[in-house]
Amino acid sequence: MASHSRRRPLRERRTALVLAVAMAAVGVLLSLVVALRPDSEPNAVRAAAEPAATRPSTPRTTPERKPAPKPKPKPKPKPSKASPTPTAATPSARPSPTSAPRSSPRPASGTAPLAGRIQPQVTHKGVATHYDAADGDGACLYGPSPDLMVAAMNHTDYETSRACGAYILVRAANGASVTVRVTNECPLPCAPGQLDLSKEAFAKLAGLSAGRIPITWSLLSPSTSDTVSIRYKSGSSRHWCGIQALGHRNPLARLEVRTGSGWSGLTRTEYNYFLSPDGTGCGGTLRLTDIYGEQLTVDGVAIRPDAVRPTRVQFARH
Repeated sequence: MASHSRRRPLRERRTALVLAVAMAAVGVLLSLVVALRPDSEPNAVRAAAEPAATRPSTPRTTPERKPAPKPKPKPKPKPSKASPTPTAATPSARPSPTSAPRSSPRPASGTAPLAGRIQPQVTHKGVATHYDAADGDGACLYGPSPDLMVAAMNHTDYETSRACGAYILVRAANGASVTVRVTNECPLPCAPGQLDLSKEAFAKLAGLSAGRIPITWSLLSPSTSDTVSIRYKSGSSRHWCGIQALGHRNPLARLEVRTGSGWSGLTRTEYNYFLSPDGTGCGGTLRLTDIYGEQLTVDGVAIRPDAVRPTRVQFARH
């Protein structure tokens, strides 16, 4: 029996035809809508449909910034000719502190920062006269001298006993010379530069009958084996004392006593004692300083008025 295809009913065919037409119409309508939208819309739709990896990146535009103008350098002030620019000083290294020796180091030979009118390496001009020196004692109150090669310094250069104990080399115009030690003062009208020599010392330069001769003189720092001695004045005690140094090679500039707060300088008198009117330091440690700045420390000297107490120290030679 021959087979034949089964036909659909007419109603089904119409329905399918209507659906096909409707879908076609919808497609045409969508095409028109897409075609009529702005350009950015298809791009946005396309971009949404494309994978992220294939999406072109649109760079963000930022407003261009103009570089800020560079500040003009200020002109450097020209240095004044009258006042040149100072240079910074480089600090020098400070020496580390050390314990104070019994005898402080002396300064360079020839320098005497504490000298008065009588300076070392200076030649003084004046005249020499003579007097009867007896035992050699005088205004410096040293007592009898071991020899009579002594002199009285004029009032100006005596300088409140600062010249006491100084060794002086005296030269006459004829070339003769003599070394004397100052133990006395020649009061006014003795002129600056004048030396009143003992008769024994004057005789080394000229005959006593000359009476008065022109001289030159200068300070010496002699060789000696003696040491400095200390003497307390008569009447000294713990409440008041006068202290004197004897036998020092160089002129003495200061005498100090140790106190609870350090060193205290005593006032020098015209009769060559250093006074402590309230007893400060009496019987305690002493410090002696010569005109060259060298210092000697002396302790253990008890108060024994008028007794000469030798020490173990002496100033250096210059």
